[in-house]
Amino acid sequence: MKYFGFLARYVVPPLLFFMTLNWFDHKRGKKMPPEFRNLKPEAALSGHVAVAVAYTTPWDNYLVATKVWWYDPKLVTGLVLGWVPIEEYTFFVLQTMLTGSWMIWLAKHLPPETKKPANPLLIRAGMTAALGLIWSASVWNLLWGPQSRRYLSLTLSWALLPLIVQAAFGGDILWQHRRLVALGIIPTTLYLGISDSLAISSGTWKINPEKTVKVDLIKDKLPLEEGLFFLVTNVLVSMGMTLVMATDSMERVPKVVQDWLRRFTQEK
Repeated sequence: MKYFGFLARYVVPPLLFFMTLNWFDHKRGKKMPPEFRNLKPEAALSGHVAVAVAYTTPWDNYLVATKVWWYDPKLVTGLVLGWVPIEEYTFFVLQTMLTGSWMIWLAKHLPPETKKPANPLLIRAGMTAALGLIWSASVWNLLWGPQSRRYLSLTLSWALLPLIVQAAFGGDILWQHRRLVALGIIPTTLYLGISDSLAISSGTWKINPEKTVKVDLIKDKLPLEEGLFFLVTNVLVSMGMTLVMATDSMERVPKVVQDWLRRFTQEK
């Protein structure tokens, strides 16, 4: 299966489906609930796409350059930026749009969660500390651990840094809207993980067994590290979309940032 064939079969159709649902909502005049009228959905989604490409590009190039994973040259166009085929950059964009579009639809249709947590600072501190401990362990493994933990530690040390920032900024907001966050993460992770296993089994890309812990979520098709990648990336998008759309987030940014963001805010 060619890489663009994988994207056309498994990523583009659900993305178009969610975009169509959101388009119908717009035509019917269905607005975001008051608690999510900070940034306009399209601005939130565009920003996440830009950040995803910028943040993932050096990390993914490093993985390919150091042979953590590689792709079959016969199954890609041959257009490469750095060490990574253009199809991979396309995937960064499409996955972010898929999960983000799903989050936008969910935010409009789930019952509102208006009750704020009783101890917001404790929640933010607890989430930040827990993620920080895992990140520290992953960095230790990256520097001094065995090669079999290479892919695992690279993924965690890369993904947990922005998650720590998100938790420190708005862990209480994320907890308040935990149903939205969970529903943004779980279905997309399961779907993309299963889709990824089909690409691996068809030879579209290969994972270096010497740099994995050799635990399969789907036997001989989906290494633990690949499933973890889809989990953490969907967590990043789901938590990020929640925070940038949440009205409560605006008061936590500096006034100069508030003034700049108001051009992208929704009508109240």
